[in-house]
Amino acid sequence: MKKLFYTGSLSLLLIAVACQSPATKEAVKGQQLAQEAIALHDDIMPHIASFDQATVKIDSMLRDTTTTHEELVQLKQDLEQATDNMMTWMHEYVADSTDVAYQQAEVDKVKAMKKQFEDVAASEHYKKLSSSR
Repeated sequence: MKKLFYTGSLSLLLIAVACQSPATKEAVKGQQLAQEAIALHDDIMPHIASFDQATVKIDSMLRDTTTTHEELVQLKQDLEQATDNMMTWMHEYVADSTDVAYQQAEVDKVKAMKKQFEDVAASEHYKKLSSSR
């Protein structure tokens, strides 16, 4: 449903852009980038809850395990960093901005966060934690 909405919105924006002045095209481009940033955010946001759950499990495992202590400490730091980066971005992001440079920078930030989330989720220890729920 979201994809249909975004596709429809993008189509309407593209039609509008063809008939607009350069200043309006700039604003539309900024709006398109804002939509892309939010779509990327929506794609990675569901990981927050599982990352938080994994962090709690790691705290428990750290009390019981000495052999993988360092690896779990690193995973916990990675999980917290990924979550903190998302929270910071959400608080600082200005979705209404039509500034193309700003929105492009935000899309780049969210893409970097997505990679960070994917990297953490791909780690063996995280997979073990996720499968034990």
